[in-house]
Amino acid sequence: MKEKILEVKNLEVSFKTYAGISHAVRGIDFNLHKGETLAIVGESGCGKTVSSKAIMRLLPESNTLINENSEVLFHGEDLLKKSENEMVSIRGSKISMIFQDPMTSLNPTMKIGDQIAESILIHRQISKEEAYKEALEMLQLVKIPNAEKRMKQYPFEFSGGMRQRAMIAIALACKPEILIADEPTTALDVTIQAQIMELIGELQKELDMAMILVTHDLGVVASVADKIQVMYAGKIVERGDVREIFYQSTHPYTRALLDSVPKIHSINKETLYSLKGTPPDLINPPVGCSFAPRCEYGMNICRKKYPELTKFSDTQECNCWLHDPRADVSNLPENMIRGRQ
Repeated sequence: MKEKILEVKNLEVSFKTYAGISHAVRGIDFNLHKGETLAIVGESGCGKTVSSKAIMRLLPESNTLINENSEVLFHGEDLLKKSENEMVSIRGSKISMIFQDPMTSLNPTMKIGDQIAESILIHRQISKEEAYKEALEMLQLVKIPNAEKRMKQYPFEFSGGMRQRAMIAIALACKPEILIADEPTTALDVTIQAQIMELIGELQKELDMAMILVTHDLGVVASVADKIQVMYAGKIVERGDVREIFYQSTHPYTRALLDSVPKIHSINKETLYSLKGTPPDLINPPVGCSFAPRCEYGMNICRKKYPELTKFSDTQECNCWLHDPRADVSNLPENMIRGRQ
């Protein structure tokens, strides 16, 4: 087992809104080891991006509430207790983030080369000439053609895929220990998606870097992740390694996400599965299982009490009443019953 570099404990994040307090992240825990990839999956609004930004301390302080008992330990030091100046020295150099939309994340008034060099100059005591030389090397590393020419261009002169590559270059300029990739391929077409994920994977191995991949697309996760945790309504409902989640998932929500992915080998014309209903209102979160109103296997207890944690292996566990010994499993899919044993 490699060194544990990040440990998140009981992370609770809420926002003050005009309608009340919205409980976006409701007590999540996870670990990240050197060189591994952890994927956080779930539909929009489940708390994936909020969790990532909380780690980076990028949420607006004016309306964000983080539980005083929450901890984000990076090499044993709690990032939530760091000053802003201390976080500036960590962001970009130790932990970097690729944001969803590069067009809104890149500065439209600065040349691409200047933006990469700026990241290097903030964290390292080197000359501008050396910084620009390293910026050029980063553009070449992310496989942007004519890198010297592209250094002098603005973001609007880049295609969507090239802007995402430039964002990756900025994020990796100081060779961070952890890369947080927040929906890095959402705005790209399928061909470019594959290229970007392949590039990130190559750079991760080259730098021996850990990665948190935030996405709603299980197709992206399959080829790059070591561990997966599934989020719903601000909580982690299931976690496991890639094979366990894809072949022996134990939570109905995970099954719904998997069933929503088109099957390439399907020979029959059939309607693509669509999960009915909507996520709960997190201003007034439910007492029991948040997924119960949308779950086809739901029981009375599901709405009254939050399910206890059930462990299936050293790596796989989930919160679901269906795996309580007293539950009726006669109508469960075979693979979910197998996961319960």
